[in-house]
Order: sequence, then structure tokens, then C-alpha cells
Amino acid sequence: MDITLNDITTTMEMHWTVWLARLLAALILCGIIGFEREIGKRPAGLRTHMLTGLAAALYTLVMLHMTTASVFDGEKVQTDPIRVIEAVTQGVAFLAAGLVVFSQGNVLGLKTGATMWLCAAVGVCCALGLLSLAAVVTAIALVTVVVLRIAEKKADTHCKGHASHDG
Repeated sequence: MDITLNDITTTMEMHWTVWLARLLAALILCGIIGFEREIGKRPAGLRTHMLTGLAAALYTLVMLHMTTASVFDGEKVQTDPIRVIEAVTQGVAFLAAGLVVFSQGNVLGLKTGATMWLCAAVGVCCALGLLSLAAVVTAIALVTVVVLRIAEKKADTHCKGHASHDG
């Protein structure tokens, strides 16, 4: 039984608490971004953003394992970590593109698609242990989305107020 168990399981070079913390960090940070989308009643909200970041983190952890695992030490096996990041980026771009809708002269879903793409990058950062970078990017994203939305609403209100007085 031990031989079979060893054949079907592989341990990672990093301790399980490290990869667990990195996955949870991706889940939390992407959840913060997703929560902002959720309260705005956007098509992709809290869970979608959390899962996007979690998946990106998982793929990145698998890539880290592949680059350090002794099972891949053979001469014929070559790993390219950048390919995993490219695959994550392409996969999320495909999902995000599905959110973008052109309707009656308006483009809808671009910000939600962009935040999903950003969550994938945050997930990659978390998995690589770049938690400070991921946290700073999350904060910058929130400021960008929330503060600029408030500014846009004030500008729209201001412009509409002037338009009604001009007539």
C-alpha cells in the first residue's frame, strides 16, 4: 500500500503551510476586488474573482513544483515557467472577453473583465510569495475603480446640471 501511495502522491518542496497561506492570500485579495464588483451588481462578482485568483495561484504553484521536483530532472524534460503564466493570462482573457458586450453603442463589461485579468495577476503574485506586491496592487485597483467611479458620477451630475441651465 505504501508503494502505491508513494506512486500516486508527490510532495512539494515547500511546506504545506506556505502554499496554503499563498492560496488563501490569493483568495482574500481577489475576494476584495470581487466584492467591489459584487456590490456594483456586475456580471462577475465575488466568487468569480476569488476563483480566478485561486486558479491562477494554483497553476503557479504547480509550475513552481515542476521546476523544482526531482521527478522532472530527466535530460529530456524542459520546463519553462513563463508558459504557465502565459496560459493563465490567455485563459482569463478568454473568460473576460466573454463578459464584454457591445449593446446600443455602449461597451459593457470591460472593467469587470479587466478586474478578472488583474485577479489572475494577483493570484500569480501570491503563489510566487510576492504578497506585498499583490496587496499593493489590490489597494491600487480599489482606489482606481472606486474613487474614479465616484469622480465620474460627480462629473456626470455636474455636467447634467449645467446642461439643464443652458437650455
